[in-house]
Amino acid sequence: MEQNEVKVWDPFVRIFHWSLVLTFTVAYVTGEDLEVLHNNAGYAVLGLVLLRIVWGFVGTRHARFRDFVYPTAEVRGFLRDTLRQRAQRYLGHNPAGGAMVVVMLLSLIITTVTGIAFLGAEDSAGPLAMFAGSPEWSREMLEEVHEFFANLMVLLVVVHIIGVLVESRLHHDNLVKAMFSGRKRA
Repeated sequence: MEQNEVKVWDPFVRIFHWSLVLTFTVAYVTGEDLEVLHNNAGYAVLGLVLLRIVWGFVGTRHARFRDFVYPTAEVRGFLRDTLRQRAQRYLGHNPAGGAMVVVMLLSLIITTVTGIAFLGAEDSAGPLAMFAGSPEWSREMLEEVHEFFANLMVLLVVVHIIGVLVESRLHHDNLVKAMFSGRKRA
């Protein structure tokens, strides 16, 4: 570790992040064609999200929700200051990044739970097979909600990447490198 760097992202956060990138990508691109792989990747996404939620309460300082969940007014102020190129630098997640984490986790929970419910309703399979025999309209609704939130996640990922690039440029930090190494400039 260089003298002017500090540890920010613990191994769990970094492994979670890149595992989620991989499993969500696999689930998204296999949705229509490779059902078994799609379902298994979806279960992996849900498992990762549940572990991350637990880690958000018991993990290291910058992994905890209390370190990066800010009031809405503070998120708006941070975004306004970012547009003016004078936003404060944060060692952990900034207010916008923290809000994005929460929105992404919620979107992933909705995506996976509706996917599992749809699997139960459509194929009488999985832990929610009790939905087997559901009316056609409810199966269609589950499928539509599942697809909507999966597509919303793609939009959120794009916004997340743009935010990472803007923040990296504005504060002269390489946030992608930091998510591999766990270290940021002090």
